[in-house]
Formats: sequence, C-alpha cells, structure tokens
Amino acid sequence: MARAASLLCTGAASVTSSSNHTRPLQSSLAGNMFSIFDQQGVHALLWRDSVIKEVLFCHPILKTKHQSCIQWSSISCFSGEKKDSSLCPNIQQMNARILYCAAPAMGHNQESHPECNARVPAIMEALEKLELSPKYRSSDVVEIQDWRPASLDNIANVHSKAYVNGLEKVVHRASREGLIVIDGSGPTYATATTFQESLLAAGAGISLVDSVVAASKLGQRPPMGFSIVRPPGHHAIPRGPMGFCVFGNIAVAARHAQQAHGLKRVLIIDFDVHHGNGTSDIFYDDPDVLFISTHQDGSYPGTGKMEEIGHGSGEGTTLNLPIPGGSGDTAMRTIFDEIIVPSAQRFKPDIILVSAGYDAHVLDHLASLQFTTSTYYMLASNIKQLAEDLCGGRCVFFLEGGYNLHSLSYSVADTFFAFLGEPSIASKVDNPAILYEEPMTKVRNAIQRVKHIHSL
Repeated sequence: MARAASLLCTGAASVTSSSNHTRPLQSSLAGNMFSIFDQQGVHALLWRDSVIKEVLFCHPILKTKHQSCIQWSSISCFSGEKKDSSLCPNIQQMNARILYCAAPAMGHNQESHPECNARVPAIMEALEKLELSPKYRSSDVVEIQDWRPASLDNIANVHSKAYVNGLEKVVHRASREGLIVIDGSGPTYATATTFQESLLAAGAGISLVDSVVAASKLGQRPPMGFSIVRPPGHHAIPRGPMGFCVFGNIAVAARHAQQAHGLKRVLIIDFDVHHGNGTSDIFYDDPDVLFISTHQDGSYPGTGKMEEIGHGSGEGTTLNLPIPGGSGDTAMRTIFDEIIVPSAQRFKPDIILVSAGYDAHVLDHLASLQFTTSTYYMLASNIKQLAEDLCGGRCVFFLEGGYNLHSLSYSVADTFFAFLGEPSIASKVDNPAILYEEPMTKVRNAIQRVKHIHSL
C-alpha cells in the first residue's frame, strides 16, 4: 500500500493512505527534542545532522522521507513510551550492510608502544584505499558518528566502582606528570585523555548494538557492526586494567544488550591470539553468556586452560581452546567447524559479539601463529552466516589486538569484504611462501579434548 506523509513544524501531522483513510499523529516538542508518534505506536524517526534533514516513518509498509526544517541536537523515538535516541537508526543505517564506529584515541599514546595511536588511522587508510569507505560505498558502508561515551553506570556493570574511581585519579596525575604506566597491568599506560577516550571506546559498542538491534526489529537483515576503536578491552578485569586494555568494551556491550534489549543469551567469540581473560572473568559464573576463546597456548597472560569452563551456574559456558604455536588457517577452519559452530548451535544465542584480534597474523610480532588475511576473511564470513542462522543476523565485531599495521589494516579490510559478500583480497596481500607446516596432530588432539570436556 502506497502512503504519503506530511509533517507540520508547528506540531501537527497526518498520515494519508491510498484508501483515503487519515489517522492523526501526535507530536511533542520540548527544548531541542522533537518526535512524532501515532496512536498505534508507529515510530517517527528524525535523522540528525547539524539540522534535521529527513523524517522517516518506521512502519513496515510506510517508509516515506519528507523534508523538515527544525534545528536539532538530539532525537527521540516513541512507541507508547519514550525511548533512547540511540535505538532509532537513520535510514542510511537501516539500509546499510556494515555499520562502524572509529575512534583512534589519539591522546592515549605511548611512543614505541605496540598499542599505539597509529592503529585505527592505518585501518581507515586501508578502507579508503580499497574503496570500502562511505565515500565510495555510501549505501553499503555507514559510519556512526557522534555517539555518546559509555556512562559510569555502563562501566560499573562489568568493572568495580573502586577501579573506575581509581582510574580517574590516575588520569588526573597523568595530566600533571605526563604518561603513567599502571603497575601490574602488563604494561598498560594512561595519559591525560585515557579515561574519556576509554569511555568513548566502550560507548561505540553500545551504539552499534543499539543500531543493529533496532534494524533487526524492522524485519530487515541487519547490518554487521564493527567497533574500530582503542584502547582495546578483552584483558581488562573487573578490578582493573590489564594487557593494554582499560575497559572491557565487549563486556560492557554484552551487558547492555541484555539489560536494554532483553537479549538474554549472548555468544562472545574471541579469536585474538591472546586469551581474553578479562571477558572470561566477568562472565565466568554467568550461564547466559557463552564465551569461546581460541588463543596461542602458553601466550600472555597464561590463562585460558581447557579446564577453565566456568563456575557455579555458569559451568560449561566458558570454552577455551589453546592452540599450539604455528597453527594457521587449516587449524582455525577446523576449529570453527568442529567446535564453534556446534557450541553456538547448542547455546542458541540472541546476539553474537566478537573480540576480533588480528595479532594471530603470521606477520604480527607479539605471537607465533600463522593466520593470514584469508583466515580473517573466513572467520568474518562464517560468523556472519552463523549470526544469520541463529540470531537474526545480530552481530557486532570489536577491535582487540593487531600490531603490525600492514597485516592489521588489510585484515580488517578483508573482514569488510566478507561482510559485503565480495571476494577476498588475500591472494593480493598474503605471501604463502613464508608459511610452514601447521602442527595439525597437536591441533586435532586439542580439539578432541575440548569436545570431550564440553560433550560436543
């Protein structure tokens, strides 16, 4: 049924159908917040820019854009009750195939440190070079901008308040004394901007979850989300920072998905070369979060043994698969098919979140696995398919490790190609000549042990 919409800036509106049936719309105008909604709860969406540009009626059969003229700095959706503005994606976001947030945290930087502020710009440069940016793919690839930082309550859902308060004090010290290395954190540093930039990094994941979930509720296949931010998060434990990580970005987003959207069962896949001990600790006794980590055996921080399976009511919802040095593409494909897929199918998640670490690449100097760009393409493609099969396509990736700027940037770019369903660039950037035989006997033995422990 074709419909036309009209919006009066004075606060009255109506919707007219081809059957000449007109329903009144109610509107509210308070300060700089403007929203309209009808008596049956049809959403009206105001798309934010420096001024309001469009109004989109988010109805399954009514998606008519109309120009408006209201100065604006925040948005609001209504369906019987007021809702957070972040739950209302604009028309670009709803039609996109990839949504991403990018935050380079330029002030959080230590000279010569592997987790430096060149990481995100390198990724952005590769996306631009390969014509994967919104400049070239405006209908498919959309960058979310001006998202809100995570609130202290968001952070306190997964970290102790004592840690959050203590970090603020450390940052105040850093503003006077310069960069501070936090003792016992492996080594994690803080600058004058670390606290605010870490809140922004955590907020990106929240915004992406909100947008992906909102798009999924409109009956469309939602876009894949990617939080391209730093500092990373999967080592940050409840009581403090660790391993270059400040706040548990993926853990904050997981709790938000549960509390704000009722997505009770969250699957977290962590393919960083290092064990995501912080994420594991946060959810170790939670039966509603399945945490699966593949990581190099014996690598930092030394946690993630197969026997670590969760505690109490969460027993069985932590799955660790340490793999031997030298493992590569064949090992990871086998692990995905024989461990990750059946575990996910049994768990039946409502959303999939991914700690996407690119430091298992053969060119990355902090470990000794043999992943290639092709491996990351395979993981992204298969996880996307898993999300479509199990949870309506709801899936968000979170940047973790990856310290060789060349392999990091091209591997993230190939992740984008996988999300788009387009051919991999691996054959153009990988060098098979530097690879050596994988220790597949050890890998298969590890897989069989995990299958036995988790009854797969």
